[in-house]
Amino acid sequence: MATTADFKNGLCIEFNNDLFTIVQFQHVKPGKGGAFVRTKLKSLTNGRVIENTFNAGVKIDLARVERRPHQYLYKDDMGYTFMHNETFEQITCPKELITSPELLKEGQYVEIVVNADTETPLSCELPPFVTLEITYTEPGLRGDTASSTALKRATVETGAIVMVPLFVNQGEKIKIDTRDGSYSERAKS
Repeated sequence: MATTADFKNGLCIEFNNDLFTIVQFQHVKPGKGGAFVRTKLKSLTNGRVIENTFNAGVKIDLARVERRPHQYLYKDDMGYTFMHNETFEQITCPKELITSPELLKEGQYVEIVVNADTETPLSCELPPFVTLEITYTEPGLRGDTASSTALKRATVETGAIVMVPLFVNQGEKIKIDTRDGSYSERAKS
């Protein structure tokens, strides 16, 4: 058990029969009345963000959540299979738990957030940037633009389609931002 005095960003709590992480909080002490804590909470099960106000000193149940390193192995009809890096234990996650599953490449390292009490996976997070090779894109022609931000479609080795600048060609490796699936830069050799 903890109280609102223990709040900090990233703390995981049990609230309304769900697991939430504190995204933002503010302790407010008005001139009249009791103090309270205004919070933004993100659900670990569905990703929804809610706002809630707690009275100061209210007891809150803490949730034990662990981030574990895993390696992506393969995808089948059951879901995506990952292997723990130290124990070699395998776990299967459905597509809904994975951020940007279209950018997953075999052998890639991810972090799986697990509820330590029930050993159930809550989410699977890719690193902020992944490096993938372009398998197909139309050649960009010089002088083919009306502006400096012209983009074309490119298919990467995982099958995902990414919008890239005209100067990027087939066979090159590029860095992709996994948070929004956008082109970041050419990969350094």
